[in-house]
Amino acid sequence: MSLRVGITCFPTFGGSGIIATEIGLSLARRGHQIHFICADIPSRLDRFTENVFFHAVEAREYPLFDASPYAIALASKMVEVTRWERLDLLHVHYAVPHATSAYLARQILRASPGVDERTLPRIVTTLHGTDITLVGNDPSFLPVTRFSILSSDALTTPSAALRADTYRNLDIAETVPIEVIPNFIDEDHFRPAPRRADRLRGLFADAPPDAALLIHSSNFRPLKRVEDAVRILAEVRRVRPAVLVLVGDGPDRSRVEALARELGVAHAVRLLGNQLNFLEVLQQADVFLLPSAMESFGLAALEALGCGVPVVGSRIGGVPEVIADGEWGVLCEVGDVKSMAAAVISLCSDEDRRTRMALAARAAVESRWRKEPIVSRYEDCYRRVLAAR
Repeated sequence: MSLRVGITCFPTFGGSGIIATEIGLSLARRGHQIHFICADIPSRLDRFTENVFFHAVEAREYPLFDASPYAIALASKMVEVTRWERLDLLHVHYAVPHATSAYLARQILRASPGVDERTLPRIVTTLHGTDITLVGNDPSFLPVTRFSILSSDALTTPSAALRADTYRNLDIAETVPIEVIPNFIDEDHFRPAPRRADRLRGLFADAPPDAALLIHSSNFRPLKRVEDAVRILAEVRRVRPAVLVLVGDGPDRSRVEALARELGVAHAVRLLGNQLNFLEVLQQADVFLLPSAMESFGLAALEALGCGVPVVGSRIGGVPEVIADGEWGVLCEVGDVKSMAAAVISLCSDEDRRTRMALAARAAVESRWRKEPIVSRYEDCYRRVLAAR
């Protein structure tokens, strides 16, 4: 039986929005009716797709409001869409404010005259990281975050590390079930490509052909430590030619550019901004850098692995569940720029080792993180929740 599912996520280039969108698109292809309820169209929802609908949340600003009433506007839109489209379930990504708005929407629907309890939408909440490790630790949000999580009908996280953080940070009993459903990629899209002799053309006019091509992709926030990627490049260039491509944008961009100039490597750094399609550059990279201070999973690194690109990154959060140290990547302590640079130099100076890691990376993706089997786990989660009502 086909389902009617509402999906809410942040419409950004971040991993949570990408995963939410890919879940919805995959379910729509299976015949389910998917309704995205978001402030804007998610970044990967860029074309018409059968069974997919978009409902914009309009958080109108009034002089009395000090901040945008997004959470309230979202709850109202959820009520509206659920009533008119007869949604079976709301799948929300992030506890605050999305799970909070979903709970409020259900309470409003419950209070409607003549409502049948069995027709009320179920709530599935997927936690992604900072809603637990950053926002969840903030005393201003803790009671609401905890309540919203406990009011959900099902909870999922992309890693066992984030599940453990949820129990610990929010003081939630481990008897509360939280299912680990890992992130995934479209393995047919993120796949290796033959190495081109002109792979640096158009990016670095003066770089020698044997320069190591390093790449990093993120939202340029402090937790991502993008400046460390520039410091790693500077260390590597003391030993061998290397260049760095940075994909993304955010509050730290100016600091990253200033550091590149300060270290004398600005000519070896290219900032591409927010890009939906940087696959060609990723496929030609030698190493992907993930120097984050916290990652619940590391979707960008997984995309690199799918392309056969080894990852050098931080041993933190859920990253060790994605990067097998010494097999298809190298993990170091957060902020240990010299060790990360040494790992990059070792990989780029030993082509046989880098190739072995590249092959292992692709094999790992094919065996562990293919899209359709993991989306089926979400579909099974939906059906269990609906059966329980």
